[in-house]
Amino acid sequence: MNAENRLLRRQLRNQHLRRKFRKPIPRTVVPSFFTLMNLFCGFAALVQIYEGKLEFGAWLIVFAAVFDMMDGFMARLANATTEFGIELDSLSDIVSFGVAPAFLFYSYSLNEMMFIGIIISSFPVLCGAVRLARFNVDARIEDPEFFKGLPIPALAMMLVALFLIFHPNPDLFDGFKHGFNSMLVPVIMLLSLLMVSTVPFDKIPRFKGDNLKKNKGKVYLFIFYFVAVVALQEYGLILVFSIFIAKGVIVSVRRFWKEIHEEPV
Repeated sequence: MNAENRLLRRQLRNQHLRRKFRKPIPRTVVPSFFTLMNLFCGFAALVQIYEGKLEFGAWLIVFAAVFDMMDGFMARLANATTEFGIELDSLSDIVSFGVAPAFLFYSYSLNEMMFIGIIISSFPVLCGAVRLARFNVDARIEDPEFFKGLPIPALAMMLVALFLIFHPNPDLFDGFKHGFNSMLVPVIMLLSLLMVSTVPFDKIPRFKGDNLKKNKGKVYLFIFYFVAVVALQEYGLILVFSIFIAKGVIVSVRRFWKEIHEEPV
């Protein structure tokens, strides 16, 4: 091969490489980055809980929720919702908001109940997996304006808020037979069952002009949620998610009541 042919082949190869690396970055990269940070925080939370740093692990679950919110926000903003992103998000959520909170409470107090404690601890993971699988299937069919069943991050935030508020004051539950577990077990059972229910819960509105106008009240409510969590931290978490859960249950009960009293046409 003479020198001219080698030079020509080198130029063609360089042109090919330049075209390859000039391709625009896919819009899905940014949401996926936040999703992976969510998963990383969930894994880091498990490590910290295993090492006995329960409070730090609990806050890492909260940080995972922040990244989870950001990936949804960025996906909607960039119109970059894909099947890959939905699947990756669900895999991350089951670790950060199912396994990590379950391990947190088993390590903190449910281990005192031995095998029963293992069963109770597994409910957020098992019901969360069912909830996420159903969400993934439904997302391929339609995109409703509400969640069917309690979102798994809401369960995690409610449980983490309870831990952050009450673990510095264990004496508050001395009057109960099983201490903190007397309150924790029914809360875990209720929230887990809400995940696999069909109770509608609010979804953050899409960031489009007409949609924002139509859901102005919901937008203001989510702004209030954000401000309350930033200002009040763990107390803001429990306030916000208590309102969020109560609103969904009340709306569901009202709809059910209306349907059973509606006269047949």
